[in-house]
Amino acid sequence: MRQLEVKVKKKSYKRIVLAYSGGLDTSVILKWLQNEYNAEVITYTADLGQKDEIQPAKKRAVKLGCKKIVLDDVKEEFVSKFVFPMLRANPMYEEQYLLGTAIARPLISQKLIETAKKYKADAIAHGSTGKGNDQIRFELSAYAINPKIKIIAPWREWNLNSRTKLLNYAKQNKIDFPSSKKNEPPYSMDANLLHISYEGKILEDPWKSPPENMWTWVNSVQKAPNKPTDIIIEFQKGDPIKINSKKYSPATILEKLNNLGAKNGVGRIDIVENRYIGMKSRGCYETPGGTIILMARRALEGITVDKELLHMKQELMPKYAKLIYNGYWWSPERNALQGLINESQNKVSGHVKLRLIKGNVIILGRKSENSIYNADLSTFEDDMGEYNQKDAEGFIKLNALRLKSLAKK
Repeated sequence: MRQLEVKVKKKSYKRIVLAYSGGLDTSVILKWLQNEYNAEVITYTADLGQKDEIQPAKKRAVKLGCKKIVLDDVKEEFVSKFVFPMLRANPMYEEQYLLGTAIARPLISQKLIETAKKYKADAIAHGSTGKGNDQIRFELSAYAINPKIKIIAPWREWNLNSRTKLLNYAKQNKIDFPSSKKNEPPYSMDANLLHISYEGKILEDPWKSPPENMWTWVNSVQKAPNKPTDIIIEFQKGDPIKINSKKYSPATILEKLNNLGAKNGVGRIDIVENRYIGMKSRGCYETPGGTIILMARRALEGITVDKELLHMKQELMPKYAKLIYNGYWWSPERNALQGLINESQNKVSGHVKLRLIKGNVIILGRKSENSIYNADLSTFEDDMGEYNQKDAEGFIKLNALRLKSLAKK
């Protein structure tokens, strides 16, 4: 069989660190880097909670001749230093997306840079396409940490721009891949402890409904139990620390909330979002635990955060979410916003009682020693001297001056 022609401007690299998932794309990239650059390739695989993908990735890298394979369990670091700080902002890109893929990229980039330094590599490489957000997220993060790093993005260099070409290249180079890859599900996936995402192919038509067998995590509303699940989550300075009075590590608490949410049909969304690079993209997401944390924290903030501070935080949320979505986790502006967000959470400690039922997260109650909710002020019963209702008359008249003036015109 005639070898596929792959045109690329060659550079001299002795050692390259590749962000490696073990799938078809990054396996082809691994071999391509070996062939085109005649370099030693070190694979780096971050264990972010994607479960069954880690060991198969290692086996495939060994078969492809890798002498150094790095498998890194970063689940606790991922949740405690990236997911939880992000969730303190209640961030939703374009009011819907909880940033499950976006928040993983700055951590992976950091680890790629650290691995390159440790093994004295000349460059790092990733498998993101030239149309997507991830190439931007990986590279902005990498340059923010090490401005001198060399980055190889094969999808912007080679001509293997179709699945057929990738499969042919794999066959010609004796890359072992499951036969199911020839008839794989008609969408691409990304998974970690916070979410699973699906996009591409059948989902590229926004009118077509996603097939039910696409969803691999969260039960449909129809299949979710009829009996509700009631839980109490305890927060400390904005972060969940206990479920039903039992304390867990950050990664474990997210995993347990994932299981509870998935069982009860919580956390599925189907959206069309605006990519940073300038095109619209349809994505389907499963984010059960993150959805529960979002709803619970909002309930607790309602009784613990001052009105104007809460409103300011809500106004800043879209900006903060956009920074993470676009790849600016390591930017000074995100860091500055994080400081304000962390400050806003100093009093967000207490308990939230929730009910999970048929895709819904229902708030049943909230309490906190830091609560600034005043029942004596809010009551519709006797005011007990806390508030003079006649004072409202002057307040209304002052605020009506502008409106009355406009009406007279």
